[in-house]
Amino acid sequence: MICQNHGRCVRRHKIDAVAHEFLDGFPGHVLYAVKCNPEPHMLDALYAAGVRHFDTASLAEVALVSDRLPDARCYFMHPVKSREAIESAHRNYGVSHYVVDHSTELEKIADVITPSRETVIVVRLAIHYAGAVYELSSKFGAAVSEAIALARAALAKGYSYGVAFHVGSQCLDGEGFVEGLKLVDEVIRDVGEKPQCVDVGGGFPGDYLNSRGQAMSEYFASISAGLAAINLPKDVPVLCEPGRALCVDGESLIVQVHLRKDGAVYLNDGMYGSFIEEKYKLHLPVRMVATREFSSEWVEFTLYGPTCDSLDIFPRKIALPSDIKEGDWIEFDRIGAYGAACRTHFNGFFADTYVAVENNFGE
Repeated sequence: MICQNHGRCVRRHKIDAVAHEFLDGFPGHVLYAVKCNPEPHMLDALYAAGVRHFDTASLAEVALVSDRLPDARCYFMHPVKSREAIESAHRNYGVSHYVVDHSTELEKIADVITPSRETVIVVRLAIHYAGAVYELSSKFGAAVSEAIALARAALAKGYSYGVAFHVGSQCLDGEGFVEGLKLVDEVIRDVGEKPQCVDVGGGFPGDYLNSRGQAMSEYFASISAGLAAINLPKDVPVLCEPGRALCVDGESLIVQVHLRKDGAVYLNDGMYGSFIEEKYKLHLPVRMVATREFSSEWVEFTLYGPTCDSLDIFPRKIALPSDIKEGDWIEFDRIGAYGAACRTHFNGFFADTYVAVENNFGE
């Protein structure tokens, strides 16, 4: 058994393959969204595959990437930042790109960073696209008219400007990127000056049992078509911010059964741990780890996590062998996105064992 309690299987060959798919197929710079999985092994694997640009959402993420990967480039892509974080990112780490979606955020930046064309104010547009499982523009993003005003204000202060959008998380087709680029075009045409970057954001999906997007090449083709349609100058850098798509297949999680109680199974990981994707109704592939022969009859069980909270329950029933019992091991695949980033130490439970494996899930 890989560990005494439970832990993650890291499949670096999976991470390497999808990183190269993005680096070879996306028409621009690939920024890994660090928030999705900030574990050192994930950063190292993506860096080794050739990723050199990182979407960082906090000063802590900027420091993590900069200290570990000295020649990596960080972009501060959170629309709301403290003055201290802005100033430190600029002074200590040389960050040049900062996202805004409101005039007061621009004023904060102007208060702590001396205007220069080397500093790029990236104006984030709101886009409400029904093809994404989770929308993000109710919290962040400016209307086109507001974005135009922000871009002009940034230029007037002496900064450069860029334009960004985010179609939403787990976007199931590429049309949202085409729609977002149409909004970008409106901003650029009205501002009348070439931007220093166009950022199409994230939203590239993982492949779950109940939520599957298109082949990644289809997203790249949609983005390329959208860029061609707006006649974006070839020398304007195009950025994307994949998180989930880059890391979801890179890890699986092996958990142990601590108790079988009739139709309920109690595990040593749960909703306060690694299973945020299940909490938000993205279904993970499941298999038994073959430590013994199991019944061929599979039935649905209610699954509980290890904490004393009755809310620590899986939102769906999961089919397992009818003779499952204490001590059995279960492997959940595609846990690489957010599973590690969002776990807590509640009740003292915390999965922090990582083991590198060369096989694929189920082999």
